Amino acid sequence: MRVHSGEKPYKCHVCNKAFSESGALNLHMRVHTGDKPYKCSLCNKCFTTSSNLQLHKRCVHSSRRPYHCPYCGKQFKENTKLKYHVRVHTGAKPYSCRNCSDCFRWHVQLKRHLLKSHNEGTCFTCDICQQQFITCHELKLHSLRRHEDVKPYVCSECPKRFCTVTELRRHRLVHSDYKQFCCGRCGKCFKYRGNVVHHFKHCIQNSVFDDILSNLSTQPRSGV
Repeated sequence: MRVHSGEKPYKCHVCNKAFSESGALNLHMRVHTGDKPYKCSLCNKCFTTSSNLQLHKRCVHSSRRPYHCPYCGKQFKENTKLKYHVRVHTGAKPYSCRNCSDCFRWHVQLKRHLLKSHNEGTCFTCDICQQQFITCHELKLHSLRRHEDVKPYVCSECPKRFCTVTELRRHRLVHSDYKQFCCGRCGKCFKYRGNVVHHFKHCIQNSVFDDILSNLSTQPRSGV
C-alpha cells in the first residue's frame, strides 16, 4: 500500500532521505558508513550488496556472454546492455526533449542536449584537466581513476589493471580467440573494431580493382 500512498516512514538521520521499507534504509546507510560486506574472492574488491558482487564477477571475471542480439548475433554479459544495443538496429529513441522535438537513444544524450541546447542542468568540470561531465558521478569516477591512479579492474589472465570495464574488456581480447567484428564483404573476422574498419576500406578497393580487371579480360579485342 505504501507504493500507492507514497508513504515513506523510514528516514535517514544523516541526510533525511526517506524510504518505504526498513531494509532499503539499512542498505542506504552503507552510503554513509562505507560498509561493503560483500567481497570478491578473485580481486578482493568489495560491494555494498550481493547483487553488485554477482554482477561484478560476471562482467569482470567471466567470459560468459549468455545474451545474444537477434539482429546481428553480438553477445553480451548483461541483459540490460543487450536491450540498449538492440536500439541500434530498431532505431528506437525513447528519450524525448520536453523543449523541442528532438529524441535520443540514450538518456545521457538527452541530458547533454538539455545542457547545451536549452541551458538546463549542470556541467561538472574536472579541476585538473578541465574535462567536463554531465553527472557528478562521472566526474568522481574520472578523478578517482585518471588522477588518483585507481584501477579496480584486474585481468584474470595477467597482472594488468584498468580504470574501466570497457578497457578491461578490450584488453581481454588479447587472451581470447573471440573475433566479434566481421567484414560484411568477405566475411573475415577481427578482434577489434578499428581493424575491421581499416580492412573494409582495402577490401572495397580490392574488390573494385578486381571488377575492373574482370571487365577488361571479358572485353573482345579489336583487330589491328
